[in-house]
Amino acid sequence: MNKPRVLIIYTGGTIGMWPSPDGYAPQGGFSGLLEQRLNQVSISALQPFDIIELDKLIDSSNIVPDDWTTLAKLIIQNYDEYDGFVVLHGTDTMAYTASALSFILAGLTKPVILTGSQIPLAQPRTDATNNLLNAIEFAREPSNQEVCICFDSQLLRGNRAKKVHTSALRAFASPNFSSLGHSGIQVELYATSVQSLDKSDTDHHFNISDFQQPTLSHQVAQLHLYPGISDAQLDAVLDNEATRGVVMLSFGAGNPPDSNQHLMTLLDKANQRGVVIVNLTLCHSGQVIQGSYATGAKLNKLGVIPGSDMTVEAAFTKLIFLLATQTDISRVKALMATSLCGELTS
Repeated sequence: MNKPRVLIIYTGGTIGMWPSPDGYAPQGGFSGLLEQRLNQVSISALQPFDIIELDKLIDSSNIVPDDWTTLAKLIIQNYDEYDGFVVLHGTDTMAYTASALSFILAGLTKPVILTGSQIPLAQPRTDATNNLLNAIEFAREPSNQEVCICFDSQLLRGNRAKKVHTSALRAFASPNFSSLGHSGIQVELYATSVQSLDKSDTDHHFNISDFQQPTLSHQVAQLHLYPGISDAQLDAVLDNEATRGVVMLSFGAGNPPDSNQHLMTLLDKANQRGVVIVNLTLCHSGQVIQGSYATGAKLNKLGVIPGSDMTVEAAFTKLIFLLATQTDISRVKALMATSLCGELTS
């Protein structure tokens, strides 16, 4: 039996960085660096795999929506040649990219695993080796058919993960969803969590021939509420004709400062203009229950969509994707209100 073939896509990020006078910066030649840092026994054990790297490497702090479609296109172009894909990415916006790819590539039947490191591969005590080796193993698991993040031996659903620590090696967590697998002595997938499409259900499978690279909207904003938020900040987001979607983070179970009449009036006017507004919680975990308190109940009357337990990264990228691919705003609102990880075709 042939061993599954993996394509590694190097985008930049800490994993391939080198020190510079201004701090760590991306550098090309990751394939050569990998050969330096891994011995031939390890390289042979990992085969077969190929590595390609972006022409312009990116510190992930500079990621923009167009980069997500570039990555999706690379995966599509190589989809038939490989059994799985590993995307090497900076940690700062990895959860955004993983979420975006999960929606752009909805219905794919091969694993796409994002990973990176907190310490560059070229440095002592790097966590890059462990993360990369585990990611490749998970990318060879045919029963895994979704976009994931593999970090510090954990496998997390891509659109459920978020970066939670700036310096710990366990930099990612999945606050409202269980992990999909773990790498210890054995690489283990949890069958009850991993999404695997029915091979006979061709209607929901990813079809390369039907794939159209979306032009992602740059008209979605985030609004983080805080005590005493200024009218000017609210105006910049909500009273802006260019804004088509807003991810709003409110207090607790989805409660805005409803005594702020300027905010409430702007929310009403934006909804009437057709702006899609999704309400998330500022809390690390838990879900929005819009209406459990009177302040939150007012949002229901204003057409604000409760975002349940979505991460900011997932809600933001999902809304960007839907506004780029759906012309019916009522359908966009309906899909934003459905279960996050379900198929967008449902």
